[in-house]
Amino acid sequence: MRFREDANLEEDLVLGGYRDRVVVEVAQNAADAALRGGVPGRLRLTLAGRTLTASNTGAALDAGGVTGLATLRASAKIDEADGADGTQSPVGRFGVGFAAVLAVCEEPAVLSRAGSVRFSASETLQAVEAAAEHNAGLREESQRREGRMPVLRLPFPADGEPQPGFDTSVVLPLRDDAARDLVRGLLAGIDDALLLALPALAEIVVDVDGEVRTLTAVRDADGVCVVTDGPRTSTWRTVSAGGPIPAELLADRPVEERVRPRWSLTWAVPADGGGEPRRPGTAPVFHGPTPTDEPLGLPALLIATLPLDPTRRRLAPGALTEFLLDRAADAYTGLVRDWPAKTPAMLRLVPGPIADGPVDAELRRRIVSSLSRTEILPAAAAESPDDPAPALLVPRDAVVVAPSSESLVAALEDVIPGLLPSGFERDQAALTTLGVRALGLADVVEALAGLERGPEWWAVLYAALDEVSGHDPRAFDALGALPVPLADGRTVRGLRGTLRPGAGLDSAAIAALAPLGLRIIHPLALGDGT
Repeated sequence: MRFREDANLEEDLVLGGYRDRVVVEVAQNAADAALRGGVPGRLRLTLAGRTLTASNTGAALDAGGVTGLATLRASAKIDEADGADGTQSPVGRFGVGFAAVLAVCEEPAVLSRAGSVRFSASETLQAVEAAAEHNAGLREESQRREGRMPVLRLPFPADGEPQPGFDTSVVLPLRDDAARDLVRGLLAGIDDALLLALPALAEIVVDVDGEVRTLTAVRDADGVCVVTDGPRTSTWRTVSAGGPIPAELLADRPVEERVRPRWSLTWAVPADGGGEPRRPGTAPVFHGPTPTDEPLGLPALLIATLPLDPTRRRLAPGALTEFLLDRAADAYTGLVRDWPAKTPAMLRLVPGPIADGPVDAELRRRIVSSLSRTEILPAAAAESPDDPAPALLVPRDAVVVAPSSESLVAALEDVIPGLLPSGFERDQAALTTLGVRALGLADVVEALAGLERGPEWWAVLYAALDEVSGHDPRAFDALGALPVPLADGRTVRGLRGTLRPGAGLDSAAIAALAPLGLRIIHPLALGDGT
């Protein structure tokens, strides 16, 4: 019965959740070894003919490591902490990753400076057949399985050394050409996400039949990670968070998770040369920490210790998932709030209204709720003359004018509280999502009713309004009730019944005409008088 159980479990993993995870799983093992060894992680993936060799730096294989390789879902690393804040790494948290190699290989070997071990489907079958001579039940089960053995249950001693410059090499003789094609495709698909998901790795070298590609990651204390992939360089802004998981949230989770009661997550967003956010080119899925099948349509990469179902491809529903989605929303809000370039491009970080799945929808709802209550948007006016940096506004207190221009905003910034800089009005969908109030030209006119300003100020405003309205007749109608300063000191609403002073009409002439009650526009309000 134990033989059947082990065989079924291993087969489920190989044919199901780990059928195409061999590359990310050996990368996770490399990251874990680097953490335990306290060294910068380096991983070299070499595909030569029909052999894949994964060599890494870090802690060498020991007895506990062998036990972990040969025991499904019983991680040997349950007591290890690695983060500066004490949070435990999500790497190796399930204790099943090495089974991914069986999707492409039946004779895996792990060569280490401290000793080597190998596994073999054929030799395991021989051992089972020998034992089955004295066990009818085992013999019957072996025959029923037609030679498919639980390969990783029985380790054998191995000869060999890791590649020079590395502490461990995993050698995988690939099963057939189909396995090679799968591995080749997985190697080609390695991108920034793998280095971001496994921060213990500083370098990944991919060598496919002599064609070498090198990816490196350099991180700083401000959460900026620069990933170089051959000639291409990407700059990612990241924010991380972590902490303890309340015990009651772990009550329905497996024991292997309950003994590691901490959570951690990282958001990562690529930035262009001007420091503005752009959409990641990585797979649009949740990473836990390696890719799942759970879609994530947000303009950011999320890497988190999310509770997963037995396939390790979907999020497991429950109180812990709800808790972590709340934490993820809080961290995302911090990322947006602290984004250094307070330009209209920051609105790209606002989630859109259409979700890619139920979990994505729940996360979007939380993020939008949090963003709408947080000071994230820059005010057009500086907070004070002594501090030229813009004040930050809560979206519900912010206002945008559409159409707009820099000159119009400059004229109105001390008149309309909470006014956003010019350019923000171009993304009405994001503003509506956040609850920002939009003012059209007619609304601006109403806001100016009763305003007392000198004629020179009105001249600047008129010029700005003329710039944004152009020759649109709808704009002309909206501006019909605009306040107009008169030469006699009065202010009236609308141009109807007013007179534009001629070029030779000076202040004395205007005073002489005062008894007639004419509504003559102040020359300075037109920008062409003295």
